[in-house]
Amino acid sequence: MDAAKERLNHISVKGECQGITVVANGNKKILEVTIPEGMENEEIAELVVIATNKAIENAESVFESEMRGMAGGLMGGLGF
Repeated sequence: MDAAKERLNHISVKGECQGITVVANGNKKILEVTIPEGMENEEIAELVVIATNKAIENAESVFESEMRGMAGGLMGGLGF
């Protein structure tokens, strides 16, 4: 399990919305937010929420895939 979590720390996923980019790792931790110049604060806040949710959704996908792979390896070793 620790090995899978360590691998997920090194996998980056991205969520984007109208120029704002949020990068998360496979463990669903936000690593970076990029905001283009010239945006209004209210607009920025709304778009950051959308981009963050997209990054978290992508991280969840990667996380589930890694866990399925690990579970499959465990079950295979048990003769299932």
